[in-house]
Amino acid sequence: MSLLKDAFNWIKDHGQFQTTEVHGRTVSDRDLHAITAPTASALKVHTLTALVEYIKSEFDTNESLLVHVKDPETVTVMSKLNGDQNRNHYIQAHAYIPSFRFDSYYDPEDINIKLQSVFVPNEDQQLILKIVGTMKEDNVRTVGDDGISQAVTVKTGVATVGDVKVINPVTLAPYRTFIEVDQPESKFVLRMQSGPRVALFEADGGAWKNEAIKNIKNYLIEELLGAIDADKLTIIA
Repeated sequence: MSLLKDAFNWIKDHGQFQTTEVHGRTVSDRDLHAITAPTASALKVHTLTALVEYIKSEFDTNESLLVHVKDPETVTVMSKLNGDQNRNHYIQAHAYIPSFRFDSYYDPEDINIKLQSVFVPNEDQQLILKIVGTMKEDNVRTVGDDGISQAVTVKTGVATVGDVKVINPVTLAPYRTFIEVDQPESKFVLRMQSGPRVALFEADGGAWKNEAIKNIKNYLIEELLGAIDADKLTIIA
């Protein structure tokens, strides 16, 4: 009983605190930490279209906005710094990106499906589709010692087979950012193994990310600056 009484007295003595103003900020007398006003969580969407519509509606504010293109998958809309040196985060768009395992080997059937569903059609995509769609089992051969060129035996007719030489790198445009903007093309190393199995290895050092961010910024400028006062909108990328 004594322990319970002691605990009650401790809570009574320590459970209350006073606040005061220090240089215009509210602090408590416990450890002088600043008391900041709560801010709402950002609204979550998955398209740039939804983000643009939200900004145009001025649903939550008609004050100045900062639009931050963080990366190819994320855009956040924020306010100016408030008195507590915090920002309101109004809305965040996070792109849905289809799954593809770069640097991993696929069997021909799986990569055939992925190439058609996860990549924008272009010349090299069509070439790879033709190769993986007609590869002959266990007939992938390395040509030379440079690790670049490979040859694969493919069906060239009803009853004939022939060698096709694949020169790297190939240029492809996977879906890696918001669907409203152009998907950046970049270089990939195409490698094949007996089995057969096929893999794509990224070969542009991540330069595609800068192009994707630029594409997002240009899209937002085109969609917003005609509808929103330019003095109230800052877009950084």
